[in-house]
Amino acid sequence: MRTRNKALIAATAATALGGAAFGGVALSGGGLASASLASAAGRNGVCEAGEFCLYFNSGQQGSVSDFTGSVADYGAKQPSCFDFKGSGAGKGRCVKNAAASVWNRSSKTVRVYFNSNYGGTYQDFKTGAKGNLSAALKNQNASHQFSPSARTNMSTALYKASGGRITCGFDGYTSTVGRHEGIDIARSVGSDVHALVAGTVTYVARGATGRSGLSTIAIYNAAANKTVIYLHTAPRSGLKAGQAVARGQVIADESWHGVSSSGSAHTHVEMRPGRQTHASVSVGDPHLDNPNPTAFWVSQGYNVR
Repeated sequence: MRTRNKALIAATAATALGGAAFGGVALSGGGLASASLASAAGRNGVCEAGEFCLYFNSGQQGSVSDFTGSVADYGAKQPSCFDFKGSGAGKGRCVKNAAASVWNRSSKTVRVYFNSNYGGTYQDFKTGAKGNLSAALKNQNASHQFSPSARTNMSTALYKASGGRITCGFDGYTSTVGRHEGIDIARSVGSDVHALVAGTVTYVARGATGRSGLSTIAIYNAAANKTVIYLHTAPRSGLKAGQAVARGQVIADESWHGVSSSGSAHTHVEMRPGRQTHASVSVGDPHLDNPNPTAFWVSQGYNVR
C-alpha cells in the first residue's frame, strides 16, 4: 500500500513539473499553454520566470513580493495591501513605501513610481535586470507599470519651448486660504499656453489684468467625459464657446487675471468630471470638490510634474 502511494505521489509530482515546463515554453511561443504559466507564476513569495519582484532589503535580500502585471496602488494597510510574501525580513509588511530592490524576470520593461497611479519620480528596470531602488525611491514606492508608455511632463506640454514648473499641486495649499482644486504651472508672462487635451470649448471669459475678473477657458473632452479648465491666462483672440480645440493648440498667453493665492503669473489647470463651464472655488473654500486628477493625467500621457 505504501509503495502504491509513493508511486502515485511521484506521478503527481512529475505531472506538475511537466505542466510548469510546458507553461514556460508557451510563454515564448504563445497559444493556449500561456494560461498555464500565468497560473503557475502567481503571488506565492517566490520570484519566478515571468514575474517582477520587489524585495524588502537591498541586493535582492529579505522577503519578496512577486507580480505578473501592473499595480496602480499597492495599498497601505493589511489585509487589503499587496504584501511581502516570501520568507525573510519584512514578511507580511505592505509593499508600499517598504521596498529596497527588484528583480525583473518578466519579458517587459517595468517602471517603479514614487506615487500611486503611476505618478511622480520613477525608475525603469529592463528585462532580466536586478538592482536597488534609487535613493528617491527606496522605501518610497507606491506603484509599478509593465511596458510603460512614453509620457511628457505636464509643465513641458503646457508651454512647450523649455517648459515650465509646477508651483502648487492639487490640494497643495499649506495655509488656510482654501483647498486647491487644480495644479498651478508657471513659466513667464506672455508664454504660449497649449491645450493639454483635445475637446470642445464650453466657456471663455477674459478678465482684467490683476485681481479683478477671473479669466477662464473650459474645454470638454467627450471621450473621457472630463472638462479641463485653464485659469488666469489671457485667452487668444477668436477663441469661443463651441469651438473645437486640438491637443497642443495654442489657446492663451500666460498672464495674471483674477484672484489667486500666489499673486503671480501662472496657469491653473483643473480637471473636473463631466461637462463643465467654470472651475471649482479654491480660495476661501474649505471643501475639495474635484477628485485627485493624477490618474486622469497619466491616462492622457502626462507625468504630473
